[in-house]
Amino acid sequence: MERFCELKQKEVINVCDGCRLGYVTDLEFDSCNGKILALIIPVENGKMWNIFGGGNRQYYIPWKCIKKIGDDIILIESSLEELLQEC
Repeated sequence: MERFCELKQKEVINVCDGCRLGYVTDLEFDSCNGKILALIIPVENGKMWNIFGGGNRQYYIPWKCIKKIGDDIILIESSLEELLQEC
């Protein structure tokens, strides 16, 4: 069992293309049963805190896309287009 503070320290990598997505900053969970529904990772676009850039974007990773949670990384399997969301 992982705690959120432990998940935040793990880098998320897509096994389809080896892309490094970043680190978990938030979770979506079902408050009725306490299950995690998705991991949320901000998209790094090279601009400091997205202040000077356009809208904020994030990766929304449904729990079903997670293939393995290791000691240092979280491996997911999905196309990036399916995961990208505008905030």
